[in-house]
Amino acid sequence: MWIRGWAGAARTHLKDHHARAAFTLVTRGENHMPTIRVELMEGRTVEQKRALAEALTQAVVDTLGAKAESVDVLLFDIKRHDWATGGRLWSDRSPG
Repeated sequence: MWIRGWAGAARTHLKDHHARAAFTLVTRGENHMPTIRVELMEGRTVEQKRALAEALTQAVVDTLGAKAESVDVLLFDIKRHDWATGGRLWSDRSPG
C-alpha cells in the first residue's frame, strides 16, 4: 500500500516558504517505511540539512510510531532557475 501526501508541519522546520515537503508511507506487511521527500531551494548548509533530517525523523517517530532507523529523508536542492511560483522564476526575482 502506498499513501502519499503533503507534510505541512515540516514547514515549521524549514523556516521559510522556499521549501516544501512530501511524504510517502510504504507498507509491506507489518513493516512501515516512511520516506520523506523534501525539495528546497539550494543554499542550505550541511548542518541545516542534518538538523532538518533529525527533526523530521523525530516527528515521524513521535507521530507514526516508526523506528528512527526505518525513516528515510531525501533532500533535493533545486536551483532558483528551476523553481517558479506564480509563473515567475525565482532567478528573475530580486534576492530578499
